[in-house]
Amino acid sequence: MNIYTAIQNLANYKKYLQVEEFTHTYLKKKGYLKTDLPVLSPALIPESYLEVFETELRHNKIYHKLYLTPSPELFLKRLLAYGAGNCYCLGKAFRNADPSGGLHMPEFTMLEFYKTKANYMDIASEVLSLLRFIADNMTGGEQISYQGKRVTFSRWEKISVIQAFFKYAGITEKELFNHRLFLKIASKKGYKTHGFTYQDLFSQIYVQEIEPHLGKGGYPTLIYDYPKEFAALAKLNTDGRTAQRFEFYIEGVELGDCYTELTDANEQKKRFIHEQKLRKQLKKKTHPVDKGLVQALEYGLTDCAGIAIGFERMAMIFADVTSIAELKLIHINI
Repeated sequence: MNIYTAIQNLANYKKYLQVEEFTHTYLKKKGYLKTDLPVLSPALIPESYLEVFETELRHNKIYHKLYLTPSPELFLKRLLAYGAGNCYCLGKAFRNADPSGGLHMPEFTMLEFYKTKANYMDIASEVLSLLRFIADNMTGGEQISYQGKRVTFSRWEKISVIQAFFKYAGITEKELFNHRLFLKIASKKGYKTHGFTYQDLFSQIYVQEIEPHLGKGGYPTLIYDYPKEFAALAKLNTDGRTAQRFEFYIEGVELGDCYTELTDANEQKKRFIHEQKLRKQLKKKTHPVDKGLVQALEYGLTDCAGIAIGFERMAMIFADVTSIAELKLIHINI
């Protein structure tokens, strides 16, 4: 990092601190409990789509494997089950196997908050309100300029996953939910299908053909109701095919992922077993399943919804920069 870059990054970092301050202020005003949570755990939620970091605790020649948490979810849900009410964590999270720089960092900051007696669309309203609050405090209004384009937080542009795949990829609802047909369509489009799963091809088409269009119309885009294969921790809709999950985007950048939370302990056990099998098939690092989370569900998790927001990505939008690295005072190239 040269001197000019360091000076510019310092200015960007100060904007990051403003976003952080206004986020804490907003959530405090709304009655959310701020939490300080561990980043090391002996067990994790099994999620087949991500890789984790493993380390080791050594004491008196006894060794214990520990894992850096990819999100604070496993601890926040315990607090919810034990009666903490609306709560949040703004802290470090860790994910392995992603390239460093741009929109990814192996060590990053995540904002995760949960609201009781709420569903995913209630969280959507809360997020939009948070974005307006930050914008108003930073610019004096409900809009910002990002890379020369106006972004207004007065409303969402909403589109379902079904609608998005048809509009941007030409894939019908029938083709989207029929795995055999979906793989056939992917092959016709030129994607390699041999040795790849439905989930693999869905993700490839989503990234290549859907994501670039999201959040491009002057408003943040809310894309919702994902196939159930992409919602290991979410409550299903009554159609049995889709889950109550959304992601939101600004100028093609995914900022957050929200679920109406699954509260059925038995169903969660089944999904954890399935996800653990997928991890093994995909040759991801194996780790103990977080039984404490299942116990919390058995104790009784109230109806709630939660969202995980990549905090540097959100700050990046408000600081008007195109990479997370531009917010960092010290950036280690890996």
